[in-house]
Amino acid sequence: MARQTSQGKCNLCGTTCGKAAMTRHLAKCVAEHAKAGAQRIFQIQIEGRGAPEYWMHIEIPATASLKVLDSFLRKTWLECCGHLSAFTIGGTTYDIAPEPDPWSDDKSKSMVVKLGDALAPGVKFGHEYDFGTTTELALKVVAERRGALKSATLLARNAPPLIPCAECGAPATQVCTQCIYEGPDAWLCDAHADAHACGEDYFLPVVNSPRVGMCGYTG
Repeated sequence: MARQTSQGKCNLCGTTCGKAAMTRHLAKCVAEHAKAGAQRIFQIQIEGRGAPEYWMHIEIPATASLKVLDSFLRKTWLECCGHLSAFTIGGTTYDIAPEPDPWSDDKSKSMVVKLGDALAPGVKFGHEYDFGTTTELALKVVAERRGALKSATLLARNAPPLIPCAECGAPATQVCTQCIYEGPDAWLCDAHADAHACGEDYFLPVVNSPRVGMCGYTG
C-alpha cells in the first residue's frame, strides 16, 4: 500500500488535521476541555509499527494497569481470536499471561502493573498482539497532566487510508489474505473481488486498523 498524507479527527472539537499537526492541536485542545482534578493522566500516541498511517491518541489514568491499556487496544484495533499479547517497556516484557521459563533468566512480568509505575512522559514502548500473525504497535507517552478521567478515552484517530482497487482504482473494500504480502493486487473492490482467483474464503473486509487483512480480523 502506497504511503499517503494521513489525516485525522479530534474527538474533542471535531477539527481535522494531519498526523503531526494533531499532536500540536491536542496540546491546546486537551487543556481547553479538561476537567479539573488531581489525578495523573497520560496522553499516549499509538501507531502501527511499519504502518504509521494507522494512528491514534488516547488519554488514560496513570492508575490504570497495562492490562486495561491492552484491553483498549484489543477493542479498538486488534481483537479477532483471543490471541496472546505483550508490552515491551525498557527491555522488560509485560505479558497478558506470563509463564516462567526454566531455560531462561528472562522472566516476563504481568500486565497488572499500573501505568504510572512503568511509564513516564517521553517513554517509547511496544505492543504485540498474536505471536503467529503478529500486529506490532509503537507507543509513546507524549504528555502527562493532572485532571479527572474515569477511563481510557480516544482523543483522535486517523481517517481510513484511501486504498485503491488494483483493478479499477475505486476504493478497495476487500483484501485477499493470500496475496496481501505479495503487493497491491490483494486490494480489491467488491466487484473485482468476486472474480479474484483465490476465492471468497480468503477475503477480509478493508477496515481502519493496522491489523487489516490479518488472521480473522474484521474490525
